[in-house]
Amino acid sequence: MAKLGVNIDHVATIRQARGGAEPDPVAAAAIAELAGADGITIHLREDRRHIQDRDLKLLRQTVKTKLNLEMAATEEMIGIALAVKPDMCTLVPEKRQELTTEGGLDVRLHAQSMERSIARLQDGGIAVSVFIDPDPDQIKAAHKVGADYVEIHTGAFADASNWKVEEQELIKIENAVKLASRLGLGVNAGHGLNYTNIKKVTVFGGIEEFNIGHSIISRAVFAGLDRAVRDMVDLIKYA
Repeated sequence: MAKLGVNIDHVATIRQARGGAEPDPVAAAAIAELAGADGITIHLREDRRHIQDRDLKLLRQTVKTKLNLEMAATEEMIGIALAVKPDMCTLVPEKRQELTTEGGLDVRLHAQSMERSIARLQDGGIAVSVFIDPDPDQIKAAHKVGADYVEIHTGAFADASNWKVEEQELIKIENAVKLASRLGLGVNAGHGLNYTNIKKVTVFGGIEEFNIGHSIISRAVFAGLDRAVRDMVDLIKYA
């Protein structure tokens, strides 16, 4: 049965808009776990636009399920991860000017540096996932550099302009999941998933965990975070 990892970055985004102390993403994580989330995901960015170092440290102390740290594979972030020791690090591409992560890592292009970064994190007892597009060459590269997991970027599917494009993207995702599983990689997925489209990527199975943030926090504005998480848990677990 697939799991839900709740990304709480946007709780911190609201806090940072005023530069104050609320809403607190640490409190949001506790509510999400009580509502049935199987894990908490945060992205500590180089520019600290939302999640702060303080959040990561407190979340490591308080998260009871699994803490997944999304991060760029930089010296600074690797050092932070090795010090704090989240349960998993998901390596993602990062550009200062982007609103959100725009695509998957090019693991093939950066294979040598990725292999070194992954090995350092694993030596520190941290499982490592790489965020990649549903491209067979990238999945093979992820396996070659020693990743434990891949997280399939579902953005192209979520942003599909019509049903035909959507179907093509779903086929890519399904094939990517099958290939990753055959290679012995764990498989997660995320980006752009919401209450309407999630069922379309649960039907073919093989994905261990869906990492979802923006849609859940958006619904929480109207329905409350507890209800928003419970609704998504039901959609994923009972699809």
